[in-house]
Amino acid sequence: MLKMKKVTETYDLKVFTDAGDYFGDIEDSIIQGNKVFGWKIKATKNSFLSKVLGSAKGVIVPHQLVKAVGDILIISKNAAPTSNVDGGDD
Repeated sequence: MLKMKKVTETYDLKVFTDAGDYFGDIEDSIIQGNKVFGWKIKATKNSFLSKVLGSAKGVIVPHQLVKAVGDILIISKNAAPTSNVDGGDD
């Protein structure tokens, strides 16, 4: 049975990668039309994002990378930014 969840019920849920890493907390959702387009994930203390992003506040994760939503949100580990920065100009 498919269990429905209101978008507002997902705010402040913990976000983990499918590899088991604590990623951050949901700050907001991005709605396009009548569908969820993406999720704003805030970098919280001791999260993967805070270690990789430094002073940045968070990232937007496309909904296609979400594996499951329940008591936590599970995303693909491919959503995680890499800490191997080449130092080149973008």
